[in-house]
Amino acid sequence: MNHLRLGRLMRRKKTSGLLLLSIGCLSIAASGQSLTLTQVLEQSVQRYPFLKSKQAEISSAERRLQGSQVEYLPSLIVQHQNTYATTNSLNGTFFPNEGTAISTSGGVRPTNISQGSFGSFTSAVIEWRAITFGRIKANVDVTKAELQRSQVDYENEVFQHQVRTIDAYLVLLINQKLVQIQRSNLERAQTFKRVVDSGVRSGMRAGVDSSLATAEAVRARLLLLESQQQEQVQRLRLSEFTGQLQANMPVDSMRFYSALPNNAVLSDSVSPKNPTLRLFESQLNLSSARSLATQRSSLPVISLVGVGNARGSGFSNKGDVFQANQINGLGYQVSNYLIGVVARWNMTNILRVKHDYQADLFLVERSRQLLNDQRLRINRQYQEAEIQYQVALEQARQAPVQLQAARQAYNQARARYQSGLTDLPTLLQSVLTLNRAEVDGYVATSNVWRFLLLKAAAEGDLSLFTNQIR
Repeated sequence: MNHLRLGRLMRRKKTSGLLLLSIGCLSIAASGQSLTLTQVLEQSVQRYPFLKSKQAEISSAERRLQGSQVEYLPSLIVQHQNTYATTNSLNGTFFPNEGTAISTSGGVRPTNISQGSFGSFTSAVIEWRAITFGRIKANVDVTKAELQRSQVDYENEVFQHQVRTIDAYLVLLINQKLVQIQRSNLERAQTFKRVVDSGVRSGMRAGVDSSLATAEAVRARLLLLESQQQEQVQRLRLSEFTGQLQANMPVDSMRFYSALPNNAVLSDSVSPKNPTLRLFESQLNLSSARSLATQRSSLPVISLVGVGNARGSGFSNKGDVFQANQINGLGYQVSNYLIGVVARWNMTNILRVKHDYQADLFLVERSRQLLNDQRLRINRQYQEAEIQYQVALEQARQAPVQLQAARQAYNQARARYQSGLTDLPTLLQSVLTLNRAEVDGYVATSNVWRFLLLKAAAEGDLSLFTNQIR
């Protein structure tokens, strides 16, 4: 049909530009290959930008986990500095090493001297938090829970995206079929109009019949235009799910037009592996891990520490006077070391952590109730889907009976009209009934597949749907 439409366009437009455009479109249509549902799903998972953003979140969570595990290692802080400063009441000055201050206090001069002198200082501090009473482990468990949540979130998003893609695929197929139905309806109306017009011109029919036939032909054309618009919009919507807009993306109808699903054996309840439920469970686990980390943040830390430093000064060690060559202060003159065990416990922090921990417990309860709410909602959706599926299956079984009766009524009305035994409005009513029966038949078949998809989505297992089309 696309080839015929392009042929008419080339006959009407004589300009070379439109001719080249038509030939290009024709070659694209000829080389295009219909995509099966499996191929569309593969493209949607590989290309969709939002899913790629979820993959980036997983990679970020993996790096945060690796970063949190570094806390098990000792911390090492090294510094070196050269300074030029005054030295009143301090026998040389230095910049502290990230809060690690080593005393350099000396005697107070009898008079203030504003002249400065050079100095040097190098230090290395190593600290290993040997005993943390589970603080580090709790922090690492939080990042593990975050990683698990990111992974489950991605899996759930893939699942939901596949459900949306399959549904868009099915809707596109029914829209394609509706275009065919309305095109056939238009051809039927135009053929009927020519017959009526011929009868009016011969004087065998009343002039009003020609007007009614014209109105019916126009109505049929409007229905065709509307169905074509819906098909084009749905095709764009489906191509959006594949991550690349394609106004002419061809799809394979497979067996969705001609066959109903087999009596699939579905479980009686929602699977515990439902991706949405697993997402809410992972959020509950993350909240629990955070509350435990908050609780353990109030516990003490026992560390093994070691310090080494070397120092030089432009002031003499004797008499607290300037050295003859102050540049010597840039070199090292003395050194020290320190090793020990340090226990730190912020006692006042316990009060703050107590309230933070109670606040986290409320967030844990919130996550638990959200999980219960989601489980309740999914169970309701599952039962609704079962009801809708059974009703749609029965409707699809009755649709051929309706279509056969509508065709029989149309044929009888047409014969009676041609014999002059009935009027045109009665025939037009049979045309409307036939058109509605044709539409209802394919819509009913499509609804069976869509409600099966809805049931598989509530079940949390798309294989219940995809196994039906293999």
